Amino acid sequence: MLAIGSALADPQLVVAIAARHRFGRHGEFYPGLRAPVSQAIAMPLVEPLLDRMRETFCLAARPRFFECYLSVVTHPATALAPIQRLPHFDGVEPERLAVLLYLDREERAGTAFYRQRATGYESVDAERFESYRSSLEAEIERHGLPEAGYISGDTAVFAQTHAQPGTFNSMIVYRGNTLHCADLRPDFVPESAPETGRLTLNLFLR
Repeated sequence: MLAIGSALADPQLVVAIAARHRFGRHGEFYPGLRAPVSQAIAMPLVEPLLDRMRETFCLAARPRFFECYLSVVTHPATALAPIQRLPHFDGVEPERLAVLLYLDREERAGTAFYRQRATGYESVDAERFESYRSSLEAEIERHGLPEAGYISGDTAVFAQTHAQPGTFNSMIVYRGNTLHCADLRPDFVPESAPETGRLTLNLFLR
């Protein structure tokens, strides 16, 4: 994982731009609202880091744009679907990178990373997918679905391996097939306005 502090010269400008975007639901997994961001806007934010990413993650070429969103968490813990109460991964391709820029001045949430206890997996590629899925189904059958709420710390099925603080204007880069989830403060109250909510920029490269 790469962690970069003071990532942008003017992060408040990005927050102001976010406030002018039209947010909506994008897929069934993200517990909130998203607004697409174009390649022309997103890539200049990470251009100085691309060679470093290639070296750090042992990529054959500089990573390229895949998709990008501004994201605001809006679901209260009681409204989460079962799949949203578990760590997730963004795809099985090991070359897929996730870039996460924290833009919440209140710093209400970072990102936590997990290991599946039954398999020892901290990431899921194509070869591991079926064993990960079958183990998860067996463990849920054994322990039951987690109670409504965002995962926090260790559980019977997953062990937390690292928790990255969501420091305003900091950025992390990690492989998209790594098991992870938002790490929300216990007193987290969702807000839908990007200026006041838990706002992040989520850029995916490959």
